[in-house]
Amino acid sequence: MTTSLNRYDKDPAGNMLVDVSASRAEDLYNVFDRSSPYSRRDLDENLVDYIIECARELADEPFSIRVSLASPPHAPMLGRIKRGISNYFAYRAEVERREHAQLIRRSLLFFALGLLILLVSIWLRKWLGEAPSALASVLSEGLTVAAWVSLWEALAGFLIDWLPKRKNLALYRRLAAAEVVFSSAADDLAAGVEDANS
Repeated sequence: MTTSLNRYDKDPAGNMLVDVSASRAEDLYNVFDRSSPYSRRDLDENLVDYIIECARELADEPFSIRVSLASPPHAPMLGRIKRGISNYFAYRAEVERREHAQLIRRSLLFFALGLLILLVSIWLRKWLGEAPSALASVLSEGLTVAAWVSLWEALAGFLIDWLPKRKNLALYRRLAAAEVVFSSAADDLAAGVEDANS
């Protein structure tokens, strides 16, 4: 295990624990989304950033999200919080999947358009013959440049944007499937006393 992973606790099954602490369950959610049911609320933006960065740092390590609350809510609320966290990251995964599909469609469109313009440019050069006019030469060169710009746009979409979107999609799916466990301040205090005595 690398030094950066030493800051994570492990559960009895050996999964790394991403620790999240809050005074109340409501603190886990976006303040602008209080009227929605817990299962559909947006999580707090800082909390989301923290969980995502932890998951990236953990890479392929199996992990769970441990939520520590000052006073544990009743059991039905715990279930709603679990569903809310899972639903939020499932939603983010769906948004990323749609953007990924849109990127592929856009890249394919630019590629097809670039090829079409290049074919028109080649045909125009042949049709104009050996000594085209200055205007025809400018038009032909302009079409060639437009074709290469379109082809480059298609290639850039795959080379630059495709892999990060694939990684984000896999990450959000992992977070949506992550187990969410709970502890209270009393549990954490008891665990701290045990560690001090051992």
